[in-house]
Amino acid sequence: MIRGQGIIKLYVVYNVLEIFDKLCQSFGGDVMQSLFNSADGLANCSPENVQFWLWRFFSDEVLAVVSSIIHSFVLLAQAITLSTCIVAHNNALFAMLVSNNFAEIKSNVFKRYSKENVQSLVYFDSVERFHIMAFVLFVLAQNILEAEGPWFESFLCNALVVYVCEVMIDIIKHSFIAKFNDIKPIAFSEFLEDLCKQTLNIQTENGKKNLIFVPLAPACVVIRVLRPVYAAHLPYNPLPWRLFWMLVLFAMTFVMLASLKMMIGMGLRKHARWYVRRCQRRKLHFD
Repeated sequence: MIRGQGIIKLYVVYNVLEIFDKLCQSFGGDVMQSLFNSADGLANCSPENVQFWLWRFFSDEVLAVVSSIIHSFVLLAQAITLSTCIVAHNNALFAMLVSNNFAEIKSNVFKRYSKENVQSLVYFDSVERFHIMAFVLFVLAQNILEAEGPWFESFLCNALVVYVCEVMIDIIKHSFIAKFNDIKPIAFSEFLEDLCKQTLNIQTENGKKNLIFVPLAPACVVIRVLRPVYAAHLPYNPLPWRLFWMLVLFAMTFVMLASLKMMIGMGLRKHARWYVRRCQRRKLHFD
């Protein structure tokens, strides 16, 4: 038997799930766009075409629900795999990170990319950071429910290792891609400027590709994470009181998440306005 066979299995499973994640992410964005177009067509169609647009909207909605469910299961399986590596005591996390990230470098840096392909790759990496955040939250919930003894320091170190490794590998990957494809570093500033303009709903030039992030699947993972945590900490009271405390906890969670979303949105828009003005001043200076 090969020593460390379990680590190899985790590596294979995580890579397969990562491929499915990217496929579901790309397909899910197209499905959501088709659903929005169907809803807009149904709202503005003539009475003669109502049946056609209603059938199209219903079929797109079913497809969107099915794709979101499948994507949610893929992300949940990824979170379970990462959690298994983190809680293992045989350096499985480091082995998986090293093998997975260097395989990612090998599969990307020696290919020819256009500037638009590099921009799409940057967007995929940006969305991946949000998915990893959901995975880390899943691992945190598992530790809250099952860990014994002092665990928070170890969890914090492992989460930091995951983020640092991902950021460093992305820096190395994009540096070599830019070098081999003669892409100037200023191109990444242009990508960030496009993202800032999308945040401010400013029309980008030449119909450049927009960042597609469908938050339904990560939200399902977060809900799946929070449900057992709440269930474990509910007081053992009669059913009416348990329902009352469940409603209170859900209301508090909704208020906190909505407030967090608003604060993050305000911060992103403030940063986007600052960066767009900075880019405009830089262009005026060079002109």
